[in-house]
Amino acid sequence: MNRKEVKNKVTILRKKGKTYLEINKILCLKIPQSTLSNWCNKIELSHKQRKRIEEIIKNKITKSREIALAINRQKRIKYLQSVEERVKYLVPVFKDVRVAKIALAMLYLGEGSKTHRGSLVFGNSDPNIIKLFLSLLRFAYKIDENKLRCTVQCRADQDINVLEKFWSQLTKIPKSKFYKAQIDPRTIGKKSLKIDYKGVCRIDYFSGDLFTEIIKIGELLINNGPVV
Repeated sequence: MNRKEVKNKVTILRKKGKTYLEINKILCLKIPQSTLSNWCNKIELSHKQRKRIEEIIKNKITKSREIALAINRQKRIKYLQSVEERVKYLVPVFKDVRVAKIALAMLYLGEGSKTHRGSLVFGNSDPNIIKLFLSLLRFAYKIDENKLRCTVQCRADQDINVLEKFWSQLTKIPKSKFYKAQIDPRTIGKKSLKIDYKGVCRIDYFSGDLFTEIIKIGELLINNGPVV
């Protein structure tokens, strides 16, 4: 077909309400969209035809976004896998008690209380952080489980029994070792927006000696760590 014949066929198809992509498929051609738009810019489409084209374009955009998101998710997964491969050589080091003590001290320096000199006081809303703290504490030191206490700090509209059961299972501290839950008075009359929020779990371990040692490890890290 010569250019005039192609243009005529394009015009006929467009008047039937076909999209530019459909026109190219029907004619088995790859006419640039700018050319098609120039040829068809004076063609009046019915309301029904315009709505159909708009819906097709909308669906195409939605599908393209979904494909892009899926591709990005796969890229993210591959990236995380590559990072894991890069650092997994450290796994055996985790079994070293000395390393565990250093990790515990660093974690406590960031999240623990430094004012209660007679005990360790550590609180966080992230279950994984609480689990890590207790795992390091139990691995690095032969602690007396009877000296552990737990306190749930939560919002006014939360079920305390549910929260205490959750934290008791995670920490392996029996509910008999829980202090009375502390409710934030600022939340009274306000609905919690985060459904999965479990409040803050505060761990107390009564040992002034252990507190002093962990703080001292932190000081040694600060004063004798790598110098850049």
